[in-house]
Amino acid sequence: MKMISWNVNGLRAVVKKGFMDFFKTADADVFCLQEIKLQEGQIVMDLPGYHLYWNYAEKKGYSGTAVFTRQEPLTVHYGINHVNHANEGRALTLEFDDFYLVNVYTPNSQHGLLRLDYRLEWEEAVLDYVSELDSLKPVVLCGDLNVAHQEIDLKNPKANRKNSGFTPEERGKMTEFLKRGFTDSFRYFHPDLSGAYTWWSYRTDCRPRNIGWRIDYFLVSDRMAPIMKNAKIHSEIEGSDHCPIELVIQ
Repeated sequence: MKMISWNVNGLRAVVKKGFMDFFKTADADVFCLQEIKLQEGQIVMDLPGYHLYWNYAEKKGYSGTAVFTRQEPLTVHYGINHVNHANEGRALTLEFDDFYLVNVYTPNSQHGLLRLDYRLEWEEAVLDYVSELDSLKPVVLCGDLNVAHQEIDLKNPKANRKNSGFTPEERGKMTEFLKRGFTDSFRYFHPDLSGAYTWWSYRTDCRPRNIGWRIDYFLVSDRMAPIMKNAKIHSEIEGSDHCPIELVIQ
């Protein structure tokens, strides 16, 4: 099974920039999107053979997630069962026979860390939610997690220690998540690979110079690690400030 995750930073915009070309070429069984930035009825996706699921934010043109899957899920759940995190369309869970797929768009702590407390509350809620699912069957969690976990995961770690996405608090939450029985699929296959990023600021030609961050992930329950076949970053695919990532499981 091939899975793709991509923060498209506006699905309507990226559709005009070659989204369907990549969608057809990738030929994924499951396609997860974050930051779709639209409401119901604002786009028509003609994807024969796929079941489409959407979680829209209440605020127009903001946040939101979607999953397109060839295999019809047993159940679909919207959100993470937390009243404070129910309005921004940040999570979609699909239950399959052998695992849960959780697609998330983690809140950004914002400039000046104005939303750090909300972000950390989200992290706790997600960990509780996913741990409960993991007690029932293995979990694949994917999406824009808005954190570079280790120094190898961004170009300029020293300059960003107090910035959103690389604070000790955010990195600590990722460490805690992994210690609770989850594997970072990309680092499983590429433990020491540097310069592998999934997001580049639009400022000052960061992408051509590969001044980026790896903040998009596929995390899997540890007991699923042996059935992973490959994990990769499609850094050649443009159209968003993020690029797609891929996980293949047996």
